[in-house]
Amino acid sequence: MHARHSLVEIFSAFGRITPGRFYQHREGVYRDEATNSDLFFVTLEKSERDYSPSTLYKDYAISPTLFHWESQSLTTQRSPTGQRYIKHRELGGQILLFVRARRKQDGLTMPYTFLGPVDYVSHKGERPIAFTWKLQRPMPADFFRAAKVASA
Repeated sequence: MHARHSLVEIFSAFGRITPGRFYQHREGVYRDEATNSDLFFVTLEKSERDYSPSTLYKDYAISPTLFHWESQSLTTQRSPTGQRYIKHRELGGQILLFVRARRKQDGLTMPYTFLGPVDYVSHKGERPIAFTWKLQRPMPADFFRAAKVASA
C-alpha cells in the first residue's frame, strides 16, 4: 500500500498478465471476478487533449481519508455496476483505489499510487454517479498535498 505501480505490475498481480499473455487496459475501472474486486484507476490532472469530454471526470482528494470519484459516464444508480459499487460491503466485494497525478511526466507514463481499499460513504447524481469513498488507511501527507495541487 502507498507504493507506486505500473499497470503491468497491477495486472500481473491479479493474474491478468502472465508470461505469454499480455493485456492492454484502457479504461479507468477494472472488474476482477476472481477476487470480487473493482479496481479504480484515477488520473487527477486531465486535459482535453488526452481525454474525451465524456471522460473528464471530477476525481479528487477531499481529505487524507476521503476521495471524490465519478463513475463511468453511462453508469446509473440502478445498474448492476452502480449497485455493486453502492453495496460493495454487503456483497462481500472490495473497491481498490489507484491514483496518479497526471498521465505522463517527462515523456514517461506515470505509475499509480495504490491508496488501498475504500469504503462507500455516499453517492449522488447519474451518468456519472458522484461517489465519496473513505480510505481504510489515510493517504500519506505528501501525496495528499500533491493530489490537492494536481486536481485544483
